[in-house]
Amino acid sequence: MSASHPLPHVPADADYRFTSTPRLERQAALESNARSYPRRLPLELRRAQGIHVQDSEGRWFIDCLAGAGTLALGHNHPLVLEAMRSLLDGERPLHTLDLMTEAKDDFIRELYALLPEGFARSARIQFCGPAGTDAVEAALKLVRTATGRRQLLACHGAYHGMTQGALGLMGSHGPKRHLDGMNGGVQFLPFPHAYRCPFGLGGELGERAALNYLETLLNDPESGVLPPAALIVEPIQGEGGVNPASSTWLREVRRITREAGVPLVLDEIQSGIARSGRRFAFEHADIEPDVLVLSKAIGGSQPLAVVVYHESLDRWAPGAHAGTFRGNQLAMAAGTATLRLVREQRLELHAAAMGERLAGHLRALQRDYPQLGDVRGRGLMLGVEVVRPDGPVDRQGHPLADGVLAARLQQECLRRGLIIEVGGRHGAVLRFLPPLIVQPEQIDQIAECLATALRSVMAAA
Repeated sequence: MSASHPLPHVPADADYRFTSTPRLERQAALESNARSYPRRLPLELRRAQGIHVQDSEGRWFIDCLAGAGTLALGHNHPLVLEAMRSLLDGERPLHTLDLMTEAKDDFIRELYALLPEGFARSARIQFCGPAGTDAVEAALKLVRTATGRRQLLACHGAYHGMTQGALGLMGSHGPKRHLDGMNGGVQFLPFPHAYRCPFGLGGELGERAALNYLETLLNDPESGVLPPAALIVEPIQGEGGVNPASSTWLREVRRITREAGVPLVLDEIQSGIARSGRRFAFEHADIEPDVLVLSKAIGGSQPLAVVVYHESLDRWAPGAHAGTFRGNQLAMAAGTATLRLVREQRLELHAAAMGERLAGHLRALQRDYPQLGDVRGRGLMLGVEVVRPDGPVDRQGHPLADGVLAARLQQECLRRGLIIEVGGRHGAVLRFLPPLIVQPEQIDQIAECLATALRSVMAAA
């Protein structure tokens, strides 16, 4: 950076105050009431580098939202910029529908090199519209065509996108409460959750209950549930509150679905591409899906989404799923550079180490602040459930979630120069999704920002 562009720096004693700007006022006046992030993060962003963003007043922030996990290499990584500039300077086509190009071929080969060898060997790929939700829609068409069935299985707490078919698979009531015409025939299953077990059991007992329920449902001729076209699962639920499925549960789900002849669709739109500490979160369980849904990080900061699936399912006809913008060449170039760097530098190992460092800090804070009820996640996909320690408890004896306090902590973190998101049930989970290139000293600063926010909020309580 030049002298006029100082290196990103968030002061250790940052105490930012926020006022509206003309652009923020126009946004509030003109944009849809459905907008979400600007309500909680009232920022007008001007510049970005690595794990940092700068607002219109020149203040730097640590970005632990990172495009909801899209920015695997952070903002404006030089290799990603170089790949996009090369495409532009070479007068390559920018928009090609699904015609073949060098950029597309490079992307496919790099993605397949990142996949587990056995899965890649028998895999086909479908390019979709640029959002992950369109890839979910494509996956639903794929399995329904291949199996001739309509029923689907999804999980409590699931998030698979905002289009009509994907909304039918969503656990959250809010976005679909007033809508008709969503996926019919979706049966929801309990998702194992050590801290908030749907059976009130927790641990191995809770997992076993969930597995017994699934196996009974698929094998009982009087379960009332017709044989499904697929079961769709997030190996780590993101919007549902950063709930990681255990390796044991995933292995058993793979066994049960295979024995029942039910395709297993794994949604790794957020957890994929090294974020969990493995290249793909399903690798923690040493399994392979029938269908893998990918988006976010695969485009290297640009919109891109694909479905990768076993060739035995490739029974749909030409044109069965299409989309004008499935030939996003800039995204393919940026994605190729990102995937290559992840593979060559084994960033999954770095993410695992940095995630463990951050989780250690969070657990240390938890010892001093009982308001941090549960620390969970894998790699650099971490969450902290905020609770009311002096209030009622659930069946497992855990304090109830406190979304109000979580929102206050998010706002206090923002004042301290740290951008985090809240999510999960009751909006009570603080979410940490920093870029995979985050360094140890930056992890320490993230934890210190949260600690300062906690001290300030609790002192004012």
